[in-house]
Amino acid sequence: MKTEYSIGLSHSTIGTLKKTKLFFPVLLAMVFHCFSTAQESKVDLVTDSILPVHLEEVIVISSYNKALEHKSHHKPLSTLDEYLESSNKVNMIKRGAYAWEPVLNDMSSERLSITIDGMRVFGACTDKMDPITSYVDVSNLSDVHVASGQQGAEQGTTIGGGIDLRLEKSNFKPKGWVGSVETGGETNNEAQIIGGELNYSDEAFYVDTDVIYRKAENYTAGGGEEVPFSQFEKYNISANAGYKVSDDQQILASFIYDEARDVGYPALPMDVSLARAFIGSISWKQSNFVGDLKNWETKLYANSITHIMDDSQRPDVPIRMDMPGWSDTYGYYSQAELTLNHHKFLMKLDGFYNRSLAEMTMYPNNPNEREMFMLTWPDVRTINSGFYAEDEINLKESSLKLSTRLAIQGFNVADEFGLNSLRIFYPEMNQRQTRFLKSVSAAYHKKFKTLHVNGGLSYGDRAPSVSEGFGFYLFNSFDNHDYIGDPDLKNEKAIETNVKVSLPLKKINIGLEANYFHTMDFIIGEVNPDLSVMTIGAEGVKVYKNLEYADLYNISLDTKYEITPELLWTGLISYHRGTDQDGQNLPFISPIAYNSMMQYTTGTFSGSLTMRGAADQVNFNPVFGEDRSNAYTVFSMALGKSFPVNNDTVYVKAGVENIFDEFYSTYTDWNNIPRMGRNFFMTISYAIN
Repeated sequence: MKTEYSIGLSHSTIGTLKKTKLFFPVLLAMVFHCFSTAQESKVDLVTDSILPVHLEEVIVISSYNKALEHKSHHKPLSTLDEYLESSNKVNMIKRGAYAWEPVLNDMSSERLSITIDGMRVFGACTDKMDPITSYVDVSNLSDVHVASGQQGAEQGTTIGGGIDLRLEKSNFKPKGWVGSVETGGETNNEAQIIGGELNYSDEAFYVDTDVIYRKAENYTAGGGEEVPFSQFEKYNISANAGYKVSDDQQILASFIYDEARDVGYPALPMDVSLARAFIGSISWKQSNFVGDLKNWETKLYANSITHIMDDSQRPDVPIRMDMPGWSDTYGYYSQAELTLNHHKFLMKLDGFYNRSLAEMTMYPNNPNEREMFMLTWPDVRTINSGFYAEDEINLKESSLKLSTRLAIQGFNVADEFGLNSLRIFYPEMNQRQTRFLKSVSAAYHKKFKTLHVNGGLSYGDRAPSVSEGFGFYLFNSFDNHDYIGDPDLKNEKAIETNVKVSLPLKKINIGLEANYFHTMDFIIGEVNPDLSVMTIGAEGVKVYKNLEYADLYNISLDTKYEITPELLWTGLISYHRGTDQDGQNLPFISPIAYNSMMQYTTGTFSGSLTMRGAADQVNFNPVFGEDRSNAYTVFSMALGKSFPVNNDTVYVKAGVENIFDEFYSTYTDWNNIPRMGRNFFMTISYAIN
């Protein structure tokens, strides 16, 4: 695999930095940033015979080389949220200490395709308290593939990109029995982590199992301020197995059980008493399929999610509520590859069926008053059938990738009570509707001696989400409004252009990357003054509508320098902007941000120093509940050491996050909840070789 880092910076960005007095802190970030080696962190995928055309980042999480895994990771037992937030491309919306929502290209879950090993999974919470990433753990995963824009269309319809959480598998490596036991703790929130894995693998059969338990109390922000209702408890159990029927035929199976209880959300008016998922699949792989078709893979999968919100632990609520939700998904995909001369084709058929149902029951404080009940998701059934194809063309010193996705998506509001509730606002709405979705993309790569240049142009669209199309009085505590869906929304459409220039030299890599999304019929909530609120204390009601268009820009610069074979540094700085057709700011758009890590690795010892920060968020929009978030810079460090014990190995890592106990919030922190203050951590892993 070849490593490339790419991002970009303009003269106007440098000027902005000077004005915000962040020019020198950012330069310091560039001097103090290093992450790991090529194989352990974020890399662009490269096909052996075709030059890279993928705008993709790979976040390596787990490795069979435990020494590499523990040396390269700043905190090996981090939550998946923390791993994703450390990446170059992904930001996270935080509503508490658990279950952060991924953001890619300043677009959140409705505009992204988020999958687990290629499987479509949909959350069961109307308030986005259970993103797909919350139903797996780092112990389940080998890596996370992050693809920008229509580069992520392989896994499903998307506007902003795709995130595929790939499961860890032994893949028939003849290692016999291997395993490990891991434990860790943190001081700030009294976090306790314990887990283990036991795997067996030979050339014909493998089985991987792991279990992990996490429990944390309320954390404290910088300066010692306790953040109430930030506790959580989580269990995760997973198993993967594979059997070789013949030299070129395999049958594989996977299963994940994930359960979280007593999860507090300090930024929201409700907590979660239960979030539970069953996720399973069975696959068939065949190296030689029919004629020149190779690497045929077919997967059948199913998942079921239960999510229960309640406010029973909150004091002095105006009216107590229970809000359970359910999401069941059944799906498949079948794909094969074809190589002809300079062309490498990938063809994929996929489809899924999803049932989303959520309800709310309100219990008045006066026992003489009747309970109130409504369906917030009226049992919406979604059926999607799609075809994806791509052609990577290997040219002399260049390559071209063409891809397309065509899909048909149908909605059916199955519950009569929920349908009639929506017909109060939309008397003519149909119970069923069908939408046609499409995307097309072209990506070009050219090599000029040591300089690599990538450029791309794409078009894609998406259907409204269940909440956007059929949501019924969904309360948003960020802008303090109830939201109602609109089943007659148009498909959202986006034209994207991107460019990436990278200069990989012997000891230094410099990358410049930028993209621009022109999104037509942009879906967002707008106030309807004629409607009355349902939630006590809400300021008004918003209905999802199509804006004429919105524009999003992202530009970033990434550098990596190998000072010595043992000492590495990298630095990243990015600038983002998002406006609608009237020039109004879009919500959750990142200000200028930077991060950095310096890493020293030699023999059995490793150490790292990290820094991350952001400028003031000046381009905010109060209409969506935003206000100005202040600039911040946070430092962390970690030291690790491995010790041989007989034929096994013990790995120890300790460190401190937010060294100077900074009190701060970021632009993605819901209702300005503060981030964690100074936090000491330690992890210990005993690996059975």
